Parts: sequence; structure tokens; C-alpha cells
Amino acid sequence: MLPMCFTVSAMTRFSILLDGTLDPTDRLRGQVAGSRVIAADGGIRHARVLDLDVELWVGDFDSAEPGLIARHADVERQVHPAAKDKTDGEIAIDEARRRGARELVLVGGLGGQSDHALGNIMLALGLARDGIRVVLSSGGEEAWPLLPGALALDIPPASRMSIVALSDLVGLSLTGVEWPLDDRTVKSGSSLTLSNTVVGPLEVALGEGYGVVVTYPC
Repeated sequence: MLPMCFTVSAMTRFSILLDGTLDPTDRLRGQVAGSRVIAADGGIRHARVLDLDVELWVGDFDSAEPGLIARHADVERQVHPAAKDKTDGEIAIDEARRRGARELVLVGGLGGQSDHALGNIMLALGLARDGIRVVLSSGGEEAWPLLPGALALDIPPASRMSIVALSDLVGLSLTGVEWPLDDRTVKSGSSLTLSNTVVGPLEVALGEGYGVVVTYPC
């Protein structure tokens, strides 16, 4: 089942292939199906297992093995220097936005190096502030930016979920879980919102602050 957020034209829905770990689940296959695809350096290795056609491949190609380059020789490449002020992933996202992206699946955005995973989460928060719907996924784990307002997610019942408070969260309400919340304040770094279980339609409402909803879909 696809998350309810993926509703706009396929022309504005992009999958960005990043070089993190990946479990090619049926859910992830559904999320990326029909999307336009841009690969960031070694992230192109995910294209084959997900059966995706890549329209652009960007990066400095320091993590792209010769076999990958040979296999995807027909893909348009945009080469950048190793000494640059953005990651290959951010360059890929910028290119997707130039091409009209309104929804993004950051495939392989979790796992791998912790600094890159955390950087991807913070990057996703910035995208969400700009009105772009975005999810990071390694297949078995997803991360959804949480900002003031309402967020409804299509997560299978019995899935584990957490909210990580990256700032103080004010007016946090959480329904569709084993341990709901109603208009709570959660301090940054608190473990109050960790390790919950989805029991129905998952809905989050937030008054002030920002964080990330992490889910482990069954």
C-alpha cells in the first residue's frame, strides 16, 4: 500500500537514489513506482534491484565502482568536483527541484554513515519547510519530517514508530497508536515519544517545534 501522501502527478514525484543501505521491500517498490529518478553517485546501485530507469546521474563519482559506470553508460551524467560545498545527494535533490519536484523519496537516505543519515534528515526538514513532501527510506525504516501542522501517514498496523524531538515540541497530539498523546509538550531529546506501536490511521498534530517521525513498517 502506498503512503497517502503520494497523490500528485508522477511528473513532479522524484526518487533520489542515495548511497545508504537498502532493503528492497514491496512497500518501497510501490513508493518509487512511476516516479522520475535521479541517482547520486554510488546510489545508482539501487536502480537495478528496484527496476528503475534513471534519467540523470550526478556526483563526483568517487563511490561509483567501474562496473556501475559500465552498466549505466547510457545514463546522462553530471560530473562535479570532489571539492565542493554540497553532498552529491543534495546536488541530486537540487536538480530534481529544478525539474519540478513536489514530492521526493530519498531512497537509501538512512543507514550507512551516521553523519550523512542525520544530514539527510535535516535536509528533509528544510525541504518540508519549502512545501515539498518528502520521506527518507531504507525499505525497512522510514523517516518523515515533522513540522507545525497536521501529518497523516499510511503506516501498517503493528508497525513500530517513534517521534524524535529535535527541538522542544509544543502542542503535540498523536493518534492511531498504542500510547496516544493529546496536546503535550515534549522536550528536545526526551524519550517519551520513542518506541510506540501503530494500531490504526496514524495522525500527528504539532503546534510548535520540529522533529522527525521514524517508522518501521511491517
